Parts: sequence; C-alpha cells; structure tokens
Amino acid sequence: MTERKLHPWDELPRSGEKLRPAHVYASQRDWPGYFAAVAGKPARETCLKALELFAQEAPVDASSPPHAIDLGCGEGRDTIALLSRGWRVTAIDGHPEAFERLLSRPDLPHKDRLSTILAPFERLELSPATFINASFAIPFCEPAAFPRMWSLIVEAIVPGGRFAGQFFGERDTWASLPDRSHHTRDQVRELLAKFTVEELREEESEGNDAHGKPKHWHVFHVVARRNPS
Repeated sequence: MTERKLHPWDELPRSGEKLRPAHVYASQRDWPGYFAAVAGKPARETCLKALELFAQEAPVDASSPPHAIDLGCGEGRDTIALLSRGWRVTAIDGHPEAFERLLSRPDLPHKDRLSTILAPFERLELSPATFINASFAIPFCEPAAFPRMWSLIVEAIVPGGRFAGQFFGERDTWASLPDRSHHTRDQVRELLAKFTVEELREEESEGNDAHGKPKHWHVFHVVARRNPS
C-alpha cells in the first residue's frame, strides 16, 4: 500500500496535544481551533521563497523597511518571518483571536514595525505594499467578493513587488461548498496576468475531511512578481 503524502493542511498538533489536524478546523471555519492547531509551525514555503527572492535582489534597508501585508495572518507564522527579516508588516485577519495570539507570541520581534487590521476579505482595503503574502487564505473569500478582493491585491502591489499564496483548484473536494473560491489552472494564470510567475506548483493529494471522510486536495502554490504597469 502506498503511504499517503501528508498535505500541508493535514498538519498535526505537537505531541501530547489533543487537537485535530489543522484542516479539520479550517473546513468548519473554526479559526480559534485552527490557530491552536498550527501554533508554533514554521512559515509557509511560498512566503519563504518570496523572501529569498527579495534578498537575492537587494538587502533590506533597515532605515526604510519595505512594507509587507500578511493577509489572513492567523497566529502569525508568516508575520514572524517577515518581521525577523527586517520588513514592516501590516497583519490582516478576520478573527480577533488571531491578533491575541500574534501579539502574545514570545518570539514576536520588532513590534514597532507591526500594525494589525481586523477585516474580512469581503470588506478589505489595502495600502500599497512591496509584498502581499496570503498563505492558504484567499480561497476562503466568498466567490461573489473574490474579483474585488483580487483586484485590490493586484493594484496594491507596487511594480517589482510580489504575491505569494495559494489558490484552491476546481477538483478540490471543497469546491462544492458555496462559500469557497476555487479556480482552474487557466483561471489562476489569468489572475496572474499582471505578474511574472516565479512559481506555480499544482498539488493534488488525498486526505480526510472534518468527519473522517476522504478529501481530495487540489491546490496551486504561487510566487509571482508584479510587472510594471
């Protein structure tokens, strides 16, 4: 029998914790449960890759830190990585417990460079940024509000800046849920028309949903650089 590959959202709690896999909470939009399940996890690969690409281009100027938006920041795993690398960060989430957890983290560096905004995707407003990070977040935008949200993201990223995050594919089991946004590969490429795509990795794997039933994952992992307007 082939061993099932562990999907990023199947992340298990640390030894001794009586929590379910993180994606179980996400499937039910139980964000406090999700924050607890992923507490202490490292930054997402797409976020780290974007940061590496920025570092290859130029070192961060400590006297004038570049601005990053961590969209759907959760408990702060990516926010921590951004701050520790010298960025000024606006962390945005739709649940207040995200900020309670983020601001109480013992490993939170440079609080003076962090600002927080409580806002759902459907009422989002964004300031200009060099980097917008959205790890496993934007698929939870209501489909009717997705075009406006994505337009805001694209227009907020300055030329030469980057987007990193995930889109859920049309073959994902959650595509049948009316409150999730899913896209085909062609649609993802269309959404990235104003970017130079540096990574577009399509992943399909098997898992289980909140009720223990089989769940098919279909995810696009993206890092892309904003073209000049």
